[in-house]
Amino acid sequence: MKIIFRIIPVLAAVAIKYFMGGDNLVLMAVFLAAGFFFLIKGADWFVDGAGGIADRFGISQLMIGLTIVAFGTSAPEAAVSITAATKGSGVDIAIGNVLGSNIMNVLLILGLSALICPLPVQRSTKNIEIPYVILISILVLILGNLDGELGHTDGLILLGLMAVFLIYTIIIAKKGGGQEEEEIKKLPVYELILNIICGGAAIVLGSDITVSSATEIARVLGMSEKLIGLTIIAFGTSLPELITSCVASAKKKPDIAVGNIVGSNIFNILFVLAMSAVITALPYKNELTGADFLLDNIVAIAAAVLLLVFVSNKEMKIKRSAGLIMFLSYIGYFSYLLLFA
Repeated sequence: MKIIFRIIPVLAAVAIKYFMGGDNLVLMAVFLAAGFFFLIKGADWFVDGAGGIADRFGISQLMIGLTIVAFGTSAPEAAVSITAATKGSGVDIAIGNVLGSNIMNVLLILGLSALICPLPVQRSTKNIEIPYVILISILVLILGNLDGELGHTDGLILLGLMAVFLIYTIIIAKKGGGQEEEEIKKLPVYELILNIICGGAAIVLGSDITVSSATEIARVLGMSEKLIGLTIIAFGTSLPELITSCVASAKKKPDIAVGNIVGSNIFNILFVLAMSAVITALPYKNELTGADFLLDNIVAIAAAVLLLVFVSNKEMKIKRSAGLIMFLSYIGYFSYLLLFA
């Protein structure tokens, strides 16, 4: 029965992909929602499967949480951005999705979570990981403005910094530090393998459906791909983080929320954006579409700096007042996008 529950959504995604097309806006919106569903469920299945297999081979739960689970929560962003890069059309979606997700993760998701319950932060997150997000966000701004694009070399530089971060996580794991370990479901081997296969298929198909439908919606409504990437797709691909963080806060278990969001933002830049740039050069300033990500990049940097300021207190917590400021900041940024982007 579980096999059927995994295969049916994948077959449904194949059918949707086959029948996609036309200018029906309502239908495209339904396809977009379906794409998000496949992305989120696919990431969930993939994490269960890959995490379970790794656990069977004796890999520590901490390492699983820092690598496989981190990949799983960023899988929607990765799939959408890399798919946009491979399609050639929709390249503005690739950068917009990453910057939009990172801004949303900090200002909206952590802001809402802190309003529910003050968020404590690990010392290593405050001293190392948040400054690292600021550093790599500034690097993206510099690389993008050097020649107006993020090219293959830029992607390789970012991937190199991803390797540095992975080495850091290994050192933290060996020392027994870092964040709370992620609980991995104990499932039979065949089910773990099924989760990996079906989860991967759902992610790939879901990303294709999401990019195609979003691009079509942008065309019909006259919206830019940049705006679609920074708002609609950024929100859809950030749903796993949003739901997880808000539920954790509501259940009074917010201790790893900040670390998980920060880890996701690092992964978004150093893997998602890097891999997309390696596949094809991404216009940072797109003369054809008029898209320019300078302001959005600055907002992403400012959001990370704001987060560092708000956790730099004796309690090392994001307080409710800080959460309100972050939430209102996102409302202001979102309003700007609607009016001027």
